[in-house]
Amino acid sequence: MRKTLLLAMALLLAMTTYAQSRAIIFNETFDGTTTPTGWSVMNNGTSNWSVSPTDKAGGEPNEMQLYWSPTFFGVSRLVTPAIDLTGISSVVFSFKHYLDNYQTASSEIGIATSSDGGDTWNEGWSQSYNTDGQYNVDQTISTSDMGKNNVMFCIYFDGNASNIDYWYFDDVTISTLESNDAKMFSIDVEQYLPAGDLEIAFSVRNVGSNDLTSFEASYEIDGTTVSESFNTNLGMFENGQFAFSEKVNLTPGNYELKIELTSVNGGDDNDPSNNTLNKGLSVAMGSTKRIPMIEHFSSSTCGPCVYINSQMHSVCSSNEGKFAYVKYPMYWPTPGDPYSTDESTARKTYYNISAVPQIVYDAVNIGAVVVTTNQLDESINSDAYVNIKGAFDIDGTTINVTADVMPYITVEGCKVFVSVNEKTTTGNVGTNGETEFHHIMMKMLDNAEGNDLTAEAGEYQRFEFSYDMSQTHVEEMSDLEVAVWVQHYNSKEIFNSTFLNEYTEHNYPVQNLQMTENGNNFELTWEAPEAGSPSGYQVIVNSVVVEENTQDLSYSFENTADYCIVEVVALYGDNKSIGVIVNNLSQDEDPCMAPTNLGATVEQDLEDYQYKYKVTMTWDAVDGATGYEVYVNGSWFGMTSDNFYIAGSDNEGSFDFAVTTLCAAGESEMSETYTVIVEDDALEEYTNEFEIYPNPANDFVKLSSVDGQISVVRIYNVMGMMVDEIEVNANEVEVNISDYNSGIYFFNIDGKVVKVVKNS
Repeated sequence: MRKTLLLAMALLLAMTTYAQSRAIIFNETFDGTTTPTGWSVMNNGTSNWSVSPTDKAGGEPNEMQLYWSPTFFGVSRLVTPAIDLTGISSVVFSFKHYLDNYQTASSEIGIATSSDGGDTWNEGWSQSYNTDGQYNVDQTISTSDMGKNNVMFCIYFDGNASNIDYWYFDDVTISTLESNDAKMFSIDVEQYLPAGDLEIAFSVRNVGSNDLTSFEASYEIDGTTVSESFNTNLGMFENGQFAFSEKVNLTPGNYELKIELTSVNGGDDNDPSNNTLNKGLSVAMGSTKRIPMIEHFSSSTCGPCVYINSQMHSVCSSNEGKFAYVKYPMYWPTPGDPYSTDESTARKTYYNISAVPQIVYDAVNIGAVVVTTNQLDESINSDAYVNIKGAFDIDGTTINVTADVMPYITVEGCKVFVSVNEKTTTGNVGTNGETEFHHIMMKMLDNAEGNDLTAEAGEYQRFEFSYDMSQTHVEEMSDLEVAVWVQHYNSKEIFNSTFLNEYTEHNYPVQNLQMTENGNNFELTWEAPEAGSPSGYQVIVNSVVVEENTQDLSYSFENTADYCIVEVVALYGDNKSIGVIVNNLSQDEDPCMAPTNLGATVEQDLEDYQYKYKVTMTWDAVDGATGYEVYVNGSWFGMTSDNFYIAGSDNEGSFDFAVTTLCAAGESEMSETYTVIVEDDALEEYTNEFEIYPNPANDFVKLSSVDGQISVVRIYNVMGMMVDEIEVNANEVEVNISDYNSGIYFFNIDGKVVKVVKNS
């Protein structure tokens, strides 16, 4: 159900301007699928720029991408629309970027301005980069173009495009330079966490002209709000990392963390629009050992591949059990590896691989560099929050694969990839002098696109495959291995990987695990696995092993913690099954209820209020709510702990808002939508002076004046744009609206406004 608040006449303003500081002159986040209107590419590389559905630079998807091909040498400019800077002598130009470098050679990027349509460019800043990584730029620009009404800015690349693979850019902002302006730079807390005490760390950037000597900050999470004062000494564009002295104890579940700067240098921040960051956190039900994933792109016709292959084979031979590995044979250099397949090409495309040798370590392209023992040890000594167990056996030329996946966190948009490799091959000898090759991918099951995985924490999934390997390049059926990994398809993050148990039956998990509780006393029961003969069972309570090996199918224990998560693992000699989880979390939590009874008030020309209109959106408070998320025109707009949200504007407009509730169980469904129309109350509707029929209308609207002649009719949409102008000079007119989009239109009849609704 939609409710409407109508004050007088509506001309829509995009609601994002309500929340921005007046310091923001220009902002672009590249959220569309094509280059934004008004942007252009000048000089070289006009076909090298595109919008990519990635978030490499550190913003939200999408972002701009500069690709090395077709190769060019010189300057390529990504150019903004012209901006009116009348009366402004300098600005701060900010953006995020990520370099995926190919060579160790440096390439230069910079910021330049032009006020003559791009004929002349004046440099404002430049820097050379040669290391892969994510970077942030905030620079004061005060070129000779400042103060003019038609200034174009550009981010330019200068160098040899073949030295890079990709360069990503996002979140371009142009703003005035303020004296006291601190920016919440990042929330330095991992997205996936173990349960327990959490230190809330964050970074602040001084983007003001004054030194930042002190600030106050607060964080909100799980109904808790903590404020603290911090002393520092940060010059302009310097960063500092800080942590609240008071930690927060989190039990397994999903949380929203908000950190806000509440004062700067003992007073107000001149630009509060960059003072707040939010981050979703997932506290895991448990953890397991991380096994890093090595994906190696190589070819038997590649000379430089010989050294990398030899060194990787040496490292792997000395570190068995510390990794999972797949080597993809490529179809270049010509004539290419004889064992190259379409599946190898698909993975190459997925990672944007443009040369061999290249090694991707846990989804990060480290280039033609050998993985070290230290890297393997660092990975394997860290926690993972997805567990993978499984096995394969052989029936003639058919391989049968079973893999169980247990996520300790909620996973969405993930894929389970399964690669059948041959450990050593000799039949794909090419032109580089090598005579044997290792971990060669023969088949991906079912294919290189992976298998969909979306699951709640504690909800294990099974994947089973059979394939006739005689259809592949396999040389010996007795020399196979199977690598399995779980990867978020869009972000490419790998949650965990493993090699499956070889040439053996699958270790099946326990069945029908149940838990009953009486106060602090808990009783577990389970049934034996559907197949196999386990030697016993391991019991884990709240990530602590409480029983190493019981022969029983039940277990009793006492638990005084705020939660109880139990995992039971079937033991098979030296191997284990996937653990099955039961918990007392979600079933005891009431679901979040969506807010109801939405409303709004609009006040105009208030004394000492900085905007002409003050819009107060309201709703009934929800029991158990820790906060509310406000959505405007379908997009996230803000968060509040109160059951109201205030926005201001100097312009008339219309917007739809809806609200969700945040509570211990997560986020509720969206509330009903409430439509607010903000208008000047000095205007009136003149419907009594005109006959309008039909209204609403589908194709035509007939207007008749009651007591006079109509001279001209100007028609506006809710964006405030005039869509038609009709000279009449009569006391009635018929207007064809059949080509209009459905919605509200405002007919300005000789200065008097009436509202007309166009049906869909």
